[in-house]
Amino acid sequence: MRYRRFGKTDLPLSIFSLGTMRALESEQVFRQTVSAAVARGINHLETAQGYGESEEYLGRLLKSGTLGLRSQLYLTTKIPPMPPAGDMSRQIDRSLERLQTDYIDCLAIHGINTPEHLDWFCSGSLQAVQKALADGRVRHLGFSTHGSQDLILAAIQTGYFEFVNLHYYYFFQRHAAAVALAHQQDMGIFIISPADKGGLLYTPPPRLTDLCQPFSPLALTYRWLLSDRRITTLSLGPASPTELDWPLTVADDNEALTAEETAAIARLEQQLAVLGRDRCAQCYDCLPCPEAINIPEVLRLRNLAIAYDMTQFGQYRYQMFENAGHWFPGRKANRCTDCGDCLPRCPENLDIPTLLRDADKTLKGPERRRLWS
Repeated sequence: MRYRRFGKTDLPLSIFSLGTMRALESEQVFRQTVSAAVARGINHLETAQGYGESEEYLGRLLKSGTLGLRSQLYLTTKIPPMPPAGDMSRQIDRSLERLQTDYIDCLAIHGINTPEHLDWFCSGSLQAVQKALADGRVRHLGFSTHGSQDLILAAIQTGYFEFVNLHYYYFFQRHAAAVALAHQQDMGIFIISPADKGGLLYTPPPRLTDLCQPFSPLALTYRWLLSDRRITTLSLGPASPTELDWPLTVADDNEALTAEETAAIARLEQQLAVLGRDRCAQCYDCLPCPEAINIPEVLRLRNLAIAYDMTQFGQYRYQMFENAGHWFPGRKANRCTDCGDCLPRCPENLDIPTLLRDADKTLKGPERRRLWS
C-alpha cells in the first residue's frame, strides 16, 4: 500500500480508503471487512451518520483493540448540513459517542449539494465546528458534494475546508476545475466511489473491456486517477472482505501512466468518434433548461451508452433522476417540450430535443432500488 499527504491536513492516508456504507449485511461481516482492509494497509476509514449502523459497528470494533492503535488509523465521518437552528455540536458529540473515540480525524459536511446547504453551514454550523476544532473533538474539516461545479468552487473558495470528497473520474471530468482549485489551496482530494459512480466498472461491458486491453476498465480508471498526484485517495466500498482482493492489486502502483496505459486511454478517446456529430462535448452551455432537465448529464450517459456500450451504467444513473432529490438533481429527458431554448446556446449545434428523446428510449430501464433506501 502506498500513502500520500492529504493536503494541508498533513495526514498520511493510504491511496485507497475504506468506505463502510456497503459492509452492513451483519456486524460480523462489517468487522471482517474492516479488519481485512486494515491488515492490507488501509489506514483511512470513512463512515457517516447516514450509513445505518456503520458508526456504531466501527466504534465497537475500535474499542475492541483488534485494529491496533487508534493513533495509527484516520477516521472520517460525515454529518449533513443543517439549518441554522440545527445543533451541529450535538451531532458531533453523537458521532463521537457512536464511534467510541475522543476525536474525529476528519469531519466532512455530508452533501453540500445546493447553495442553501453552503449558506446553512456558513451561517449556522460553522461556529459549532470551529469550537470542535479548537477543543480537539475534530481535527480537520472538509465537505462532500454532489453539487454543481460553480457550487463546489464557491465552497472551496470560502477557505473553511481542508479537504473535499469529490466525484471525478475518467468518464466524468466535469470537476477538473475543482481538482485544480483544491490543489491550489493545498486541500486533500478524496475521490468518491470510482468503481460504481465512475461507470459500474466492476461489471464492464465487453466493448469497454476490449478497448481497455490488456487492462481491465477498473484498473485503468484507478491508474488514471492515481497517476494524478494531486489526488490523495480513492474510496473502496466493499460489501465483504473478498471484494478488497482485486482492487488492492494496484495499491502499490503509484507512478505515472505507462506507454501501454496511455495507449489504452487514447483508444477510449478515439472511440468517441462513433458518436459523429451527435457527441455532446459537456460544455453545459445548454443550461438552465426551463423543464429542469439535466441536459449535459443525460447526454453524457447517452455518449457512454453509444460509444462504450455502458447502457447498464446509463440506466442505473438515469433512473436516479426525479428519485434522488439534491443528490442527483434534474428531471428525465422525456420532460422535454421542444421549447428550443437550449438550441442557440449549443456550440456544437446539436439537435438537443431529438437527442433527449433518443436518450430516454435508450436509458429508461427497469426501476432500481437505491442502496440506502
